[in-house]
Amino acid sequence: MKINGNAVRPGMVLEHKGALWRVVKTQATQPGKGGAYNQVELKGLRDGTKLNERFRAAESVERAYLEQKKYQYLYADGDLLTLMDGETFEQITVEADLLVGGRPFLQEGMEVEVEMFEGQTIGITLPDTVVMTLTETEPVVKGQTAASSFKPGVLENGERIMVPPHVEVGTRIVVNTADGSYAERAKD
Repeated sequence: MKINGNAVRPGMVLEHKGALWRVVKTQATQPGKGGAYNQVELKGLRDGTKLNERFRAAESVERAYLEQKKYQYLYADGDLLTLMDGETFEQITVEADLLVGGRPFLQEGMEVEVEMFEGQTIGITLPDTVVMTLTETEPVVKGQTAASSFKPGVLENGERIMVPPHVEVGTRIVVNTADGSYAERAKD
């Protein structure tokens, strides 16, 4: 499927120069002279090489058609992840480096999205957010303004995170899996 160069977004998979590339970062740039363009950082899906490209709005880019299917994460065995199809109960084993984003946030029983291109698994995407329990944090300092201050905390999986001052140990919070940032307090 052809898309305009300015429509390229992080996470997309493109067919470019005879290979498949995942878009890592994009930055729209409008120089003083000349037309606007999209500066794109790409990562090769087969070999992991990086490539920086400029796509102008008038250019067409080929977006790869991916088959996407929901799987349930069962367990990890070293660098291999075992997933199960919820409809057929068929299990597949894939390499952990196909996981796009936060492996620390992968939890047993979690539903993930598996992307396939021509029958080959090329990526596994976590849900946008996950609910976790805060196991460690500093006590609230009186007089500290709540508007702009955050304090360090540790999640149940050992990941460090910055949380608002009102969040205490034992609180269940929603965490963004893409960057590991605090989103909100979980609704119980």
